[in-house]
Amino acid sequence: MEREKIQTANAPAAIGPYSQAIRYGQFIYTSGQIPLDPTSGEIVGADVTAQTHQVLQNLRAVLEAAGSSLQKVVKTTVFLTTMDHFQAMNAVYATYFTGDILPARSAIAVADLPRKSLVEIECVALAED
Repeated sequence: MEREKIQTANAPAAIGPYSQAIRYGQFIYTSGQIPLDPTSGEIVGADVTAQTHQVLQNLRAVLEAAGSSLQKVVKTTVFLTTMDHFQAMNAVYATYFTGDILPARSAIAVADLPRKSLVEIECVALAED
């Protein structure tokens, strides 16, 4: 089984030595997405609500490029610069992940995130059959 690099112009380009995602077998492992506009490379939104929307749109674009979708996500990890942002992030998150089977999730407060973003999310998803 070979690893496959996933790359799309519909999500921000990697800003370091990593891939947007890797597909290995039936699994897709994304890198953490921050709220960068894919075209300008600039942070979108001044609050965690707007930033979470952009992060999840970026994740959606990467997953679609890999032949998957948000509905196929099995695990997410959310990084927040403060747990004070948890409720606002969670409200947005709940509009992207719906249905009877929701992804497993961890949420972690960290000291800082790249480009001074307020939220970063990574995920593991299943590839479409």
